Amino acid sequence: MDTLYKTKATATGGRTGRSRTEDGVLDLTMVSPKEMGGNGGDGVNPEQLFAAGYAACFLGALKAAAGKAGVTVPDDATVSAEIGVGKRDDGGGLGLTVALTGNIPGVDKATTEDLMNKAHIICPYSHAIKQTIDVKLSAA
Repeated sequence: MDTLYKTKATATGGRTGRSRTEDGVLDLTMVSPKEMGGNGGDGVNPEQLFAAGYAACFLGALKAAAGKAGVTVPDDATVSAEIGVGKRDDGGGLGLTVALTGNIPGVDKATTEDLMNKAHIICPYSHAIKQTIDVKLSAA
């Protein structure tokens, strides 16, 4: 693969520490959710970061798929990523669930669903997890 871009982030303290990108643009306090035995509070957790990144990346892929299909995506189009974490059925640790919901104003549900399926092939996040997480796609 010909790498187009690289970035680096470093975490200290795990779920209750800090995460910072190499360039310092992102510098976050990490907190563990109460639902997972943590204190909650001000800060973010890895699942929130994954949700934000996946939603943004998938919207970019959705726009690319729409462009190939000749469909105009308005500026107010959205993708929401819902990320869940829980005990895996195999008892070996924790796993993730993912549900993506796309909303393209002015585009019917069937077309949006078709474009989401195409975006799921384009999106590097989708490609990276395709063997391990069943991603549920839906149109708003």
